[in-house]
Amino acid sequence: MCFACIFILFKYFLYWRCITIARDIQHEINGKIRDREVRVIGPEGEMLGIMSSREARQIAENHELDLVKVSPNAKPPVCKILDYGKFRYEEMRRQKEAKKNQKAVVIKEIRMSVRVEEHDIQVKVKNAIKFLTQGNRVKITIRFRGREMAYTEQGKTVLLDFANRLKDYGNIDKNPKLEGRSMSVFMSPKKEYLKKDNSKKQQNKQMQEKAAKDQEENHA
Repeated sequence: MCFACIFILFKYFLYWRCITIARDIQHEINGKIRDREVRVIGPEGEMLGIMSSREARQIAENHELDLVKVSPNAKPPVCKILDYGKFRYEEMRRQKEAKKNQKAVVIKEIRMSVRVEEHDIQVKVKNAIKFLTQGNRVKITIRFRGREMAYTEQGKTVLLDFANRLKDYGNIDKNPKLEGRSMSVFMSPKKEYLKKDNSKKQQNKQMQEKAAKDQEENHA
């Protein structure tokens, strides 16, 4: 195959690669960069200086890499020469890992009446403390039945008193709010309990991995 044919195929490959990657693009790359001048960072992180976008693309092509605009709001915009496919893969992997480490928000509801007895309050407070220390949000609700709608202020007092008993374990997200015949207050766990919950999950994961490894060694 002649050199001219190889060169044409290589140019076609670069064009195809640019179009394929650009389908889910979040950055301007290669031919999509139309700025007159750009500041260029080389593939090893070295500063190549300010040049035309055409010159920058040519350098990227010489390295068989992509020109990616990483700081579009800079003056002039900053572009980096890198493997965009690999860059996107690493970016998606980091996002996936971050998403996996995020704790799903679970809301536990505690219901009571406006005429709730002290003994019942103490039992429900213990349950709420357990939920908060497990890293869950808690919704405390009072349902007003029949003529109890005349005691909404009393219900608000009961909710605030209940929340005050949980102040060492959680924070009130919003003040009690009446919706229809129900009044609720939401509480979120304090940060130390979120960290404790994440640490417990990490320990469980490590234990599962160790058990799987031990099982593989026993089979071997």
